[in-house]
Amino acid sequence: MAASSSDSEQFQYIISGPSPVQARPAGVIAGINYQSDPSKVILCLWAPGKSSAYVFGDFSNWQVLPANLMKRDGEYFWIELTGLTSGVEYGYQYLLNETVKLADPFADKILDPDDQFINAETYPGLKSYPPQALNTQWYFNRVSVFQTGQAAYPWVVTNFSKPAKPTLIIYELLIRDLFENGKRNYQNLIDTIGYFKRLGVNAVQLMPIMEFNGNESWGYNPTFMFAPDKYYGTKNKLKEFIDKCHQNGIAVILDIAMNHQDLPNSFILQDLDPVTGGPAASNRWFNQTARHPFNVFFDMNHESAYTKKYLDTVNYYWLNEYKIDGFRFDLSKGFTQTNNPN
Repeated sequence: MAASSSDSEQFQYIISGPSPVQARPAGVIAGINYQSDPSKVILCLWAPGKSSAYVFGDFSNWQVLPANLMKRDGEYFWIELTGLTSGVEYGYQYLLNETVKLADPFADKILDPDDQFINAETYPGLKSYPPQALNTQWYFNRVSVFQTGQAAYPWVVTNFSKPAKPTLIIYELLIRDLFENGKRNYQNLIDTIGYFKRLGVNAVQLMPIMEFNGNESWGYNPTFMFAPDKYYGTKNKLKEFIDKCHQNGIAVILDIAMNHQDLPNSFILQDLDPVTGGPAASNRWFNQTARHPFNVFFDMNHESAYTKKYLDTVNYYWLNEYKIDGFRFDLSKGFTQTNNPN
């Protein structure tokens, strides 16, 4: 008698349908809306011109489920998730119009496959990238994270008095280049504050630390503007560095790239031209063709109300959530829609 064998194959078929229209609860804004009950969270995606959105992730075993079809309120999609465990990190993505997978553009933590190269000394207990989230299209491989029940960072200095501009003595630095490999993190930066003081420095300017592609970068290829890149450490270590600088009379300035963004920025992905691999003509935040000759990556449309709202939110977030003292805007001469090709 011949030996028998069996095999199986699984697939998921999503029947297209629009999200039901329902107003958001009062106070819900784009991004992660934590509730007083740590078993719940409200997620809200800003996606103008789209008809449907699902959320899926660790809480759904990475399956796109009918129960997680989000409700639509004008340009926003939202959903309340329940049954969550306080203190547990949940990875998640959105499925937009049944075709585009993207991370939450307002999340403060983003996972990507390059995380495997971040050492445990720099980022203890870093959540592993979920293998179920891997896609053949590389730009769908970013995962946002929420965590209910987080304790707020205990700021020591809440009313720092910034040095007057004419008195600023600024030390600009790239964490990657200041320390040797394996030591490029906020803890070593904290341990260097005494050196800054001995130099007479009263302001430290960090080259861009927002989530960027790859691990070793100058940071001028940003992808998610609300998430500190994990290659340098945790968000609370960044806050600790800022807090300890303030305790020592040192201001902290962020170098920030707002002329452009890089894939897989979620607002580029929302309206992506599959032929060029760049923004489509319908994109509300980005130009198809850069409006000035100095541009790198994907040029933002600074006359768009969508871009203005996005960048105002970015500025507000870093000033308030991280108590930074100011910005150095990279390539500010590019904040224009007046085409100057030469």
